Amino acid sequence: MSNDQSAMNELHWLIDMVQTIEVGLVVLDSSYNIQLWNGFMENHSGVSPNSIKGQNLFERFPELPAKWLKQKMESVFLLKNRTFISWEQRPYVFKFKNYRPITGRADHMYQNITLLPLASLTGQITHISIIIYDVSDIAINKLQLKAVNEQLEQLSQTDGLTQLHNRRYWQQCMEREFERNARYHDEASLVMIDIDHFKQINDKYGHPAGDKVIQHIAHLLKQSLRETDCAGRYGGEEFAVVLAKTNAADALGFTERLRKRIEESEVTFDNRIIKVTVSLGINDIANSGENSSSWLSGADKALYQAKEGGRNQSVLFNPSMPDL
Repeated sequence: MSNDQSAMNELHWLIDMVQTIEVGLVVLDSSYNIQLWNGFMENHSGVSPNSIKGQNLFERFPELPAKWLKQKMESVFLLKNRTFISWEQRPYVFKFKNYRPITGRADHMYQNITLLPLASLTGQITHISIIIYDVSDIAINKLQLKAVNEQLEQLSQTDGLTQLHNRRYWQQCMEREFERNARYHDEASLVMIDIDHFKQINDKYGHPAGDKVIQHIAHLLKQSLRETDCAGRYGGEEFAVVLAKTNAADALGFTERLRKRIEESEVTFDNRIIKVTVSLGINDIANSGENSSSWLSGADKALYQAKEGGRNQSVLFNPSMPDL
């Protein structure tokens, strides 16, 4: 076989490989005119190499992120270094449909992109190659794993019965608010809530009715909160709320609105109407002392006074209150 024939065979094999390889390959000149458009690009864009050769990439595909992509390309021309674009930075550059059977739920192909400088025989960078990898399977699996982890994280923070924060996560909220106050001296108040005569509800109507009452109170509480507030089920029939940027007077306004709303509401269980009230204790962070535990202890003392004073009322903590 002659050298010419061997070279022709190698060229044929190379062209065949470029056209059939399972990655997108585009070659542009320095004016961003398309010089090569392989089979992968044709299959996913529906545009044939013959019809697109010589056309300007950004004129032919106006939906491309032109300003951003040109900056990347100019850097490759200037620095003569390849650059890599991950699907996590930008899910795709060319918006191709996703045909992968495993990840059919994604409506577009996730792509990793390599921009590669191509030098002439004299060493000048005259062209740039765009290599497009379909990474939909990897991306979807990672996104699904992230979603599952977020769901597990959410479950680990949530009380199953009420869908409020559980005690552990609520205490973290309280400690974060206490630390924020130490740094920025923001106002904040703590509220402890207890369902009045809850044992009698369980004894009279049964534990499923008691659960329904707890869910009812939690629902009314959630409706009363701002986005910055943090409410949790502290345990049994007891709830706790961190009211950010709220002084004692405003906290009292919040608890009284909630208390009256609960008093005026009713729970229906097995065609029986259950009326319920709550007692509430409030502690302004100004009375918190040196740690979050003393802040919580003050709210607990105020709650105890509310219950001792006849229940169905809100009580503000003051330092003269006796220890429990």
